[in-house]
Amino acid sequence: MRFGVRLGPVAAGIACGTGAAVFWAAGFTAARHGIDIGFSPFDLTLHRCIWAGLALLPLLLRDGAADLGGIGWARGVALTVLGGPGIAMLSYSGFILVPLGHGAVIQPSCAALFGILLAWLMLHERLPLSRVLGVATIVAGLLVIGGEAMTTIGASGVMGDLIFVLAGGFFAMFGTLNRLWRIDPMRATVVVSVVSLAIIPLHGAFAGYERMIALGLWENLLQAAIQGILAGPGAIWLFVRSVVLLGAARAAVFPSLVPGFTLLVGWIALGEVPTLAQVAGFAVVLVGFRLAQRG
Repeated sequence: MRFGVRLGPVAAGIACGTGAAVFWAAGFTAARHGIDIGFSPFDLTLHRCIWAGLALLPLLLRDGAADLGGIGWARGVALTVLGGPGIAMLSYSGFILVPLGHGAVIQPSCAALFGILLAWLMLHERLPLSRVLGVATIVAGLLVIGGEAMTTIGASGVMGDLIFVLAGGFFAMFGTLNRLWRIDPMRATVVVSVVSLAIIPLHGAFAGYERMIALGLWENLLQAAIQGILAGPGAIWLFVRSVVLLGAARAAVFPSLVPGFTLLVGWIALGEVPTLAQVAGFAVVLVGFRLAQRG
């Protein structure tokens, strides 16, 4: 006799997308902490990329490294830039210029909005009225959450926000290309992780390892676990799986859950208690999320 609950495709897709959002929220919070204590964006990107790459290298060698397991080098490099070191460097660099709330709101919301637009333009997925209303509601909720952060913006803040807009666009294109090229979630995770190992010699040449060593074993282990496992390959696999199960347009709304989860994780891990406006904004985002899942 077998026990347990078997989820249908829609429920499984929602579970995967929500799990990815939780992992990304943990990654944002850990990145903010890492930048505050002295890690550079390059250091955090190294943690994000190398551990999964080393662990998954045997799988790529088994499937054929010459053509990246059938994906091909052109597609593999494109996916790696969009879903690996490229987006990681943008995200971590943005936190030098603006606080946690900016990145947690702007990057996921742009990923969700650009993802829905790209699915409509490139994949010709339907854009029903409920999804349009959902997108509008998500935007309204994210504006509520980001309202307070906007009051602290200056010239450097504008630059930081634009960095997060670009990072959101990177991930939207990553999800769209996975759907367009019909790439298996695990294969995409393996390829992005292994090709990201190219960052090792780059880090040694441009950043060095002295700062990472000085910060101690515990802080490095923390970033390795969160950035290198959860926010990296773990979130990538879950998100790509949600794209397969739900379609690119529906899956594109999951990044919009990241702001609320980041508020929660930041409260638990860093002691940053969310304000009433932030909680209200996240509630609006959840309503938009539900609308965008229809149709």
